[in-house]
Amino acid sequence: METYLRLGVNIDHVATIRNARGGDHPDPVRAAKMAEQAGADGITAHLREDRRHISDADIERLIADINVPLNLEIAATDEMLAIALRHKPHAACIVPEKREEQTTEGGLDVVGGANHLRRYVDKLANEGIRVSLFIEPDKAQLDAAARLGAPVVELHVGAYCDARQVTRSRELARIESAVLHAHDLGLECHAGHGLTYDTVGPVAAMPLIAELNIGHFLIGEAIFTGLESAIMRMRSAMDKARAKKSA
Repeated sequence: METYLRLGVNIDHVATIRNARGGDHPDPVRAAKMAEQAGADGITAHLREDRRHISDADIERLIADINVPLNLEIAATDEMLAIALRHKPHAACIVPEKREEQTTEGGLDVVGGANHLRRYVDKLANEGIRVSLFIEPDKAQLDAAARLGAPVVELHVGAYCDARQVTRSRELARIESAVLHAHDLGLECHAGHGLTYDTVGPVAAMPLIAELNIGHFLIGEAIFTGLESAIMRMRSAMDKARAKKSA
């Protein structure tokens, strides 16, 4: 059973702000280093097909300059596979991607897309890259992920984060059930998408979740309180929730 809960900080939207005007500022690699100093256990970056935020050069610099693991989020395409195999990040999280979406809107359909995904999972794993699949908290999707041989799943918890109080309890129960099922299947379980100070506690309290990946909210809060302060507050909220559950 996990005791320490890892925090992965997604620095995509530092690059979004940079790209809005062009140039080099603000620098997502500088943000990654600050996140590391503030208590992040890893850095997450999503290299999209259209390069709307993180760039290829950002990935090269992250690999060279940070001292914590890099979790590279990629779509299941030949271009992204080649990039991951060239850079060999600590982890590669395969995510669904649509050009028109503002952010990742849901989990992979591993049940329907297993034949397509298998090649990517196998090739990444064969190069020693920890493979994770970003999926909905759904038992059928978890079963399919296990059959593919992916060692890690990241649960999309956006429905819980966006829900009103009445439905939030139901969504939280769905996450809890998925986490237990993932454990029974031998999968390491992560969670992410939409977590805030207000929503992180109940998810962080689940002892079988090993890692949370949080980005947009922290970058937004950094505008008001600074990046290190925002990350430290999130780290504290996670630790308190985990310690309270363990007590």
